Amino acid sequence: MSHPLIAARNLTVRHGETTVLHNVDLRVEAGEIVTIVGPNGSGKSTLIAALLGGVRPTTGGVERAGGLRIGYVPQRLVLDPTLPMTVERFLGLPRRISSARAREALERAGVPEIGGRQMAALSGGQFQRALLARAILEAPQLLILDEATAGLDQPGSAAFYERIAEVRRDTGCGVLMVSHDLHVVMSASDRVICLNGHVCCEGTPEVVAAAPDYRRLFGAGTRGALALYRHHHDHGHDHPHHHHHHDQPQDAAE
Repeated sequence: MSHPLIAARNLTVRHGETTVLHNVDLRVEAGEIVTIVGPNGSGKSTLIAALLGGVRPTTGGVERAGGLRIGYVPQRLVLDPTLPMTVERFLGLPRRISSARAREALERAGVPEIGGRQMAALSGGQFQRALLARAILEAPQLLILDEATAGLDQPGSAAFYERIAEVRRDTGCGVLMVSHDLHVVMSASDRVICLNGHVCCEGTPEVVAAAPDYRRLFGAGTRGALALYRHHHDHGHDHPHHHHHHDQPQDAAE
């Protein structure tokens, strides 16, 4: 077995009497995109916090590769809108970076032109790309994204995941995503982990989409959405004239 970048082994987290996570096993290898899906209250945020070192496991533990560099894209970052701060300055917190480095990171995040703009003036999608640019500045070996597309519409989410796949391709980093965008995320992942306090099912997107546990949690309608989205996702890039409006599954369960 190769050495994972990060692994949770038998991870159990209790808050008082409540068991939030029970015996969770998870690993992310270099170069793979792993997505955690699960209903609200399933322990996704707690799991991410434990992996990042902010929550102490009750039993079990987290192993990280030596010197592992993690880039983290939070679900939301609230900035005071009255605070004047350009994107470039934001990228340089806490230590200033050169304009060239800022521009390179923004380019990787797919928004090369926003460096001089005010953070407060960005659209939701641009704001998330700025957070992504900041995470990849450190040349992470592992990128962790917590519901990074919350608040983006479906084409915006799809474009964001597409960009993550490109970052993975260009840098070879591993990616761990937490998401509620089932249909979009499934098409972007190598492996999906369905969490509901414990790991209900795990495997390729197709395997998980067909799993009874997954269908119980998310409803059977999501499977058709997955197939539809995957079809467009896989074949959309060969011919230049395809139209994106087909990518939106109509019956997708949110």
